[in-house]
Amino acid sequence: MRALCWTGVNELTVERVPDPRILNRHDIIVEVTLSSTCGSDLHLLGGYIPAMSAGDIIGHEFLGTVVETGPDVRRHRVGDRVVVCSIIGCGRCWYCEQGLWSLCDNSNTTPGVPDLVYGSNPAGIFGYSHAMGGYAGSHAEYVRVPFADQGAFSVPEGLSDEAAVFASDAVPTGWMGADLAGVRPGDVVAVWGCGGVGQMAARAAMLLGAERVIAIDRLPERLEMTRRHIGAETIDYSTQDVLGELIERTGGRGPDVCIEAVGMEAHGEGVQYHYDRAKQQVRLASDRISALREAIHACRKGGTVSVLGVFGGLADKFPIGAVMNKGLTLRTGQQHGQRYIPDLLERMDRGEIRTAHLLTHLLPLDEGPRGYAMFKDKTDGCVRAVLRPGG
Repeated sequence: MRALCWTGVNELTVERVPDPRILNRHDIIVEVTLSSTCGSDLHLLGGYIPAMSAGDIIGHEFLGTVVETGPDVRRHRVGDRVVVCSIIGCGRCWYCEQGLWSLCDNSNTTPGVPDLVYGSNPAGIFGYSHAMGGYAGSHAEYVRVPFADQGAFSVPEGLSDEAAVFASDAVPTGWMGADLAGVRPGDVVAVWGCGGVGQMAARAAMLLGAERVIAIDRLPERLEMTRRHIGAETIDYSTQDVLGELIERTGGRGPDVCIEAVGMEAHGEGVQYHYDRAKQQVRLASDRISALREAIHACRKGGTVSVLGVFGGLADKFPIGAVMNKGLTLRTGQQHGQRYIPDLLERMDRGEIRTAHLLTHLLPLDEGPRGYAMFKDKTDGCVRAVLRPGG
């Protein structure tokens, strides 16, 4: 089969690779219909996530058709249209039973690097390095899905592929950010980042009862998309003072909840951003946290900061003093998608959550490298480039 493979830092190629096969009794094989780029993939491209090997298939947000099932699969049959959670969970360990699916004890089959960096091993993730299990990713014609009864979900008949694909990662990640933050009716919520995850976090906050949602970015097309499709207020941090705007819009108090949906390659303004970038480029720090710092400083006293952006290791100048002295609650984690996806698919089917607008560029697999170039460089208004391996 053909697949989009990581072949080096900022290098992607479409290659012929062996077809996946059933390895365990709970596996299914999915023929991939759509597979989306994701901002966390850019960390792989840039070499910021360890344990990548030349030839690794990337991609983790996908939808497709079941073409083969293992003998112990009970919830899926050949021909089913399914969306697959990007996080792999066994459903049987203590963490999965507590609903903490991204902390699964059994799905990361290549422990080592996470033990050294984090002190323990998180769950496996499709197409996200050998530190996260070494699973083949979804930018391919076919993909093996382990623990399929737990991680694959049938798509409602009326929901289009173009909308449903984002139930794999962007929608549950955004929803978890608002849920972990405990958004309540009447809250003011600020979201850093107007990409797919940031927009879904903003929509989730609205559905959970937030009185006002304010989204922060610098790209005009993303800000406009967030206003038009999500209904949030916006701030352009390249032309407006974010902290001043948030203080003014909240009567001097600050947002009740701040959601960071940017991650380790956050863009910023001023000397501090360029200092952070220089340290990251020479690997004196692994993460740029300008958006997270700003969220912590903006949040009201006693508020909650929810971190959705992917961070890999160590960050410079983390404002722990602000967290402690303001009495902030800090919540974070990879998405526990298995907990949220069934409900979110129903909400999407009812029209409460709209996602099809995120797909700005639909491309065949052979144009995967071009799609990632547009996505990375934010050219041609690209919010999400989505690959169609069969087209």
